[in-house]
Amino acid sequence: MSQTVDRALSILPLLAEGPADLGQVADRLGVHKSTALRLLRTLHEHGLVYRQSDQRYRLGARLFALAQEAMENLDVREIAHAHLVRLNEQCGHTVHLAVHEENEVLYIDKVESRYPVRMYSRIGKPVALTVAAVAKLLLADLPEHERRALAEKLDYPLYTPRSTPGPAAFLRELEKVREQGWATDLGGHEESINCVAAPIRGADGRVVAAMSVSAPNVVVTADELLTLLPLVRRTADAISGEYSGRTPAELP
Repeated sequence: MSQTVDRALSILPLLAEGPADLGQVADRLGVHKSTALRLLRTLHEHGLVYRQSDQRYRLGARLFALAQEAMENLDVREIAHAHLVRLNEQCGHTVHLAVHEENEVLYIDKVESRYPVRMYSRIGKPVALTVAAVAKLLLADLPEHERRALAEKLDYPLYTPRSTPGPAAFLRELEKVREQGWATDLGGHEESINCVAAPIRGADGRVVAAMSVSAPNVVVTADELLTLLPLVRRTADAISGEYSGRTPAELP
């Protein structure tokens, strides 16, 4: 039975390359045409493959509908939370998860620092778009014309001397973030708070969320916090892999 399932599933990547006839499927699987036909008929009955008028097979609409439904029901917070807790246990600092929704970047999860000095960020609260590291990652992933349009209409409050001063500087920062694949806020929102962030990507490579580690200067310096960047990026990559289905979740 497992061999039959394996063979049936092996047909799907083949058809993802383009329509194929019965002989091509049989050759790829290394089986007789009668065996390939039984597998194709079963997949066809479930809507996972479709037989064209030229007798070639292609991927079926049901497969795309299932993929779309699965993507719509994915909860990045649910997938990410255990990873965020583990990161917090490793470094001790505040860990955030944020998403871009309706022209705002919102925190959707937070794991508190184990140190006495706490941050005032809250789940559901918008972040400062022009300075927050998570916002830079999410906005940097927008198409260029959208980035430019957004940069022109934003306000640029000078929270600190390190805040982003205007559209040109903001676009330069977003381009830098796109190139390096991570972001920082080193005293741009609050002079005493530093932050490093990494993107979480879906199966298509787009940024679906961003996670960060933040800490006040009285706990660690900016340079000390930056040494955590590899750990932050590994955590974001692990979440990305699980969210996109590239890697399985860890079993208990």
